[in-house]
Amino acid sequence: SGGKKHGSIAVFQDITAVQNREKKIRQKLVQKRLTAKYSFATIIYKSRVMGDCIAIAQKICNYDSAVLIEGESGVGKELFAQSIHNGSKRRLAPFVAVSCAALPPALIESMLFGYAEGAFTGGVRGGKEGVFEMAHTGTLFLDEIGEMPLELQAKLLRVIQSKQFQKVGSSKTVSVDVRVVAATNRDLEAMMNEQKFRSDLYFRLSGIPLKVPPLRERKEDIPALADFFLQKFSGETKKNFTGFSRSAMDALYSYYWPGNIRELENSIERACVLGTPPLINAFDLRIGYEERGSGKNEIERMAEEYASDASGDRSLKEAVNKFKNAYVRKILEETAWNKTKAGKILGIQRTYVSRLLSDLRDREELSEEM
Repeated sequence: SGGKKHGSIAVFQDITAVQNREKKIRQKLVQKRLTAKYSFATIIYKSRVMGDCIAIAQKICNYDSAVLIEGESGVGKELFAQSIHNGSKRRLAPFVAVSCAALPPALIESMLFGYAEGAFTGGVRGGKEGVFEMAHTGTLFLDEIGEMPLELQAKLLRVIQSKQFQKVGSSKTVSVDVRVVAATNRDLEAMMNEQKFRSDLYFRLSGIPLKVPPLRERKEDIPALADFFLQKFSGETKKNFTGFSRSAMDALYSYYWPGNIRELENSIERACVLGTPPLINAFDLRIGYEERGSGKNEIERMAEEYASDASGDRSLKEAVNKFKNAYVRKILEETAWNKTKAGKILGIQRTYVSRLLSDLRDREELSEEM
């Protein structure tokens, strides 16, 4: 009054009112399905290497450090990310997953950090929150982090370090409490050497690295995984499959599985659709022989090729022998001329493979080293 201070006014607010508002916001986030449904208990494994990987993941749950999950496509990196979240003190908070590879380059910044009202023509009135705000007090899972544009990596690094950012079109600073879990199937160290990935962001994310082994390094897990998917798709297809034939299980063990768990799941789903109960056989699986782009497997393509080339006077025996020799040669080439592996795929003894290989040498003058 009159330029002079005559006293003070203090305003008090009940903290429970603020907490109730936050609770309502969290409930809305749950309704948006920003939750993690998997835990370590849902991971199916028998192998020691997978058990060691899970043990490491369980140790890092209750720390807020960033985690970098590395592994090939289809090994279950998001399964580990969700399990880490559900095993942490943030389990009741949102789990937000975003694929950096799926975000349009022009919109990736607004998707991550949100935008203020008026930042874009046609934008939502009042602006829109980004995934960092959506994941506040919880976990943000950045899948395929290696696909993030280089120019945006610096902004991501600043947010991870400072826990603050500005929305697109706004000068106001927003503070968040988020644990970042990133995943990639790319060699980020090689990308750093090629200057395609920032080294400072890599070292920030890889404070706690976690490498998920590919399926070919834990083949002890294949029977349990195969049985799990068989039960799942038997129910969906309403077919009463009871298991796998010996040849089918041999095929599952001998295959390289470049697509890992995802490819195994797809193969068994296909077998349940195409097969006939009670057992899945090797032909139902049809693994490794898909003709790229044509929708036909390699066996069907080769059969059509030889049928179209067959002369009118060629006997069935001659046509079958020609197909057999070409098919055996193809399998031997795919297995680097390993007769044991080829025999498992073909469902025949190694000695018989040696005899077929001898026939191929006689017919085609192949090197004795093969």
